[in-house]
Amino acid sequence: MYFDAASTAPLHPVARQALTAALDEGWADPARLYRSGRQARMLLDAARETVAAVLGTRADEISFTASGTQAVQLGLLGALAGNRRRGGHFVHSAVEHSSVLHVAERHESAGGEVSVAPVDRGGRADPAAFAALLRPDTALAALQSANHEVGTVQPVGEVAALCAGAGVPLLVDAAQSAGRADVPAGWSLLTASAHKWGGPPGVGVLAVRKGVRYASPLPADEREGGRVPGYVNVPAIVAAAASLRAVRAEAERENARLHALVERIRTRVPRLVPEVEVVGDPVRRLPHIVTFSCLYVDGEVLLTELDRAGFAVSSGSSCTSSTLTPSHVLAAMGVLTEGNVRVSLPYGTAEADVERFLAVLPDLVAGVRAPLGLDLPAPTPTAIGAAPRAEGRAGAESEERQATDGGGSAGARSVGAGSERPEASGRVTVIDALGKRCPLPVIELAKRIGEVPPGGTVVVLADDEAARLDIPAWCGMRGQEYAGEAPAAEYGGDRGSAYLVVRRTT
Repeated sequence: MYFDAASTAPLHPVARQALTAALDEGWADPARLYRSGRQARMLLDAARETVAAVLGTRADEISFTASGTQAVQLGLLGALAGNRRRGGHFVHSAVEHSSVLHVAERHESAGGEVSVAPVDRGGRADPAAFAALLRPDTALAALQSANHEVGTVQPVGEVAALCAGAGVPLLVDAAQSAGRADVPAGWSLLTASAHKWGGPPGVGVLAVRKGVRYASPLPADEREGGRVPGYVNVPAIVAAAASLRAVRAEAERENARLHALVERIRTRVPRLVPEVEVVGDPVRRLPHIVTFSCLYVDGEVLLTELDRAGFAVSSGSSCTSSTLTPSHVLAAMGVLTEGNVRVSLPYGTAEADVERFLAVLPDLVAGVRAPLGLDLPAPTPTAIGAAPRAEGRAGAESEERQATDGGGSAGARSVGAGSERPEASGRVTVIDALGKRCPLPVIELAKRIGEVPPGGTVVVLADDEAARLDIPAWCGMRGQEYAGEAPAAEYGGDRGSAYLVVRRTT
C-alpha cells in the first residue's frame, strides 16, 4: 500500500494518456517554425493556459522548470536579485522546504540577512509574528501554502496582505496544495511540482506576477520568458497540465473522502498504540496527510517493519536521515521526533487499505518496543474493539537493532551525598547516554526515572541532537517536569549537553 503521496504521487491515468499522445505529437522543438515545431508550440501554449487557469494566474506569468526545487530556487534567487536595491533582507518561516533553507544559507553567506518566523506547536506561522520581521530593507518573504511533513495549512492570505502593505513580494511554495486546493490571492511568486499532484516527474512551475521585480540569476536564454534556460520537455509538460486539470476537477469529492480516512487514522492510532503523539494542526490541514510519533521507537526500524507488512510511508526521525539530525520541521514545532511516521494518502486510496494499516500498526510498534522491558499502558478497550489486531510480532532483527543501536544500552551512575553540586543529596541520577542515538536516551530515561523519589532529578547526558527535542516532549507526555539544559561537563560529561528532568508522577 503506497502511503507516501507527499513525496511523489502515483502517475495519474490522465497524465499517462496525455504523455503517450504528446510523445507522438509534441516531440519537436516548439521554437521552430516548421509544421512539427508549430504543433509542439501549440501543445505547450495550451498546457501553459491550463496550468495558469488552475493556479489563478496569466499564461504569460507561467514558466516551466525541471523540478519544483528548481522553481523555488529560481524564484527566490530571481526575486532577491530583482529587489536588491530595496535591500538584502529575506524572511521565511521555520518550516519551509529545504530548497528554501538552502537558498537562505547561500544568501546569508553572500552577505544578505535572513530572519526566520517561528511556528506554533501545530506547525503554523502567526501572521502578526511573521509581519513583525518585515523591515524597510526586506527584499522578499517566503511562506509555503501547506507543510510537506505534517500537512498544516499556512495563513497565506493574511501574510500576503501584510506583505503587500509593507511592499514586500511574497513567494508561496504550493507544492503540496496545487491541484488539491486554491491558493489564496495576494502572492507575488508561486511555485509547484507536477509529480506531487500525479503528473510526471521533471516538471516544475514558476509563476511570477506582472509587476514583480525579477532578475534571472542564470545567463540569459530566450525560452520560458528568459527565466528558465534550456530545452523544454513538451510531452511531460502536456501530461502535467492534463493531470492538474483532472485532479482539480476531482478535488472536492476526493478531498472529502481522504479527509475522513485521515481523521480515522488521527483518532484511532493514539487509542490503538500507547505513547503516541499526533502532530500538526488538527483542523487547518491538508486532507491527505497525517503524522504521528511513537515514544521509544527507532523510526528506521518501524518504517522497515511497515514496509515488510506492505506499507510505504515516510518519516522525519533523525534515525531515518543520513544527517542523523531530526527534521527541521518537527524541531521548529517542538514536538516528539522519535518513531515518526508520515502517512500521505494518494488519490483513490481504499478504506480497506487504511483499516489494514490500523490493524497491523499496533503489533508492529509493540514488537519493536518488546525488548525494552518498559511498562507501557495497554490500548483502550474501545480501540481494541475498533479494529482487529494483526497476527505476529515484529522480527528478531528489528528487536536486536532497537536494543543495540548505538553500541548497546546507555550506562547510568548516581550522584550521591558528598558531591560538590548543591543538589547532590541522593536525589539525582545521572544517565550517560553520550554516543547513543535516538531513541536510546529517552528509553534510558524512562527506565531510570523510578529510581529517584518524587521531586528528585534525573540528568541525561546526550550528544544526539534529537534528545534536545524528545526529552522535553517525553516529559510532557509522561507528566514529568523538564527542568532545562546544562553543560554536560557540570555532570561529568566530556561533550554534549545535560538534560534535567524532575520526577513529578509515580
